[in-house]
Amino acid sequence: MSDSRIPAPRPVGLVTILAIFAGFGLFLLILDLTYLRHRPTDPYTWTPEKLTKDLAWKATPESRRQTLDELKAKQNEQLQAYGWADKKAGTVQLPIARAEELVIAQYGASSSSK
Repeated sequence: MSDSRIPAPRPVGLVTILAIFAGFGLFLLILDLTYLRHRPTDPYTWTPEKLTKDLAWKATPESRRQTLDELKAKQNEQLQAYGWADKKAGTVQLPIARAEELVIAQYGASSSSK
């Protein structure tokens, strides 16, 4: 019932098996030397002295918190101050409360007259 014309498979030689393992080992060595050892380190673990000025705020939780507090204080000052948003276009910056008053005065008067 079996076909006698099909040759029997040859056994795999020891040299072939060693060559496959050597190739795989060489691949792992190249991977280690090129990628794994040269990964950039996480800037959140650096000390502030090792960071550039634009990244120094990321160094510690305290520096991140301080930077956030400064940003919030600056934004609150801007919300409460008058100034130019775009002087060329004639756009001004108003405190929120004053802007609300102006919008209510403008649109409240027009909606009540309808």
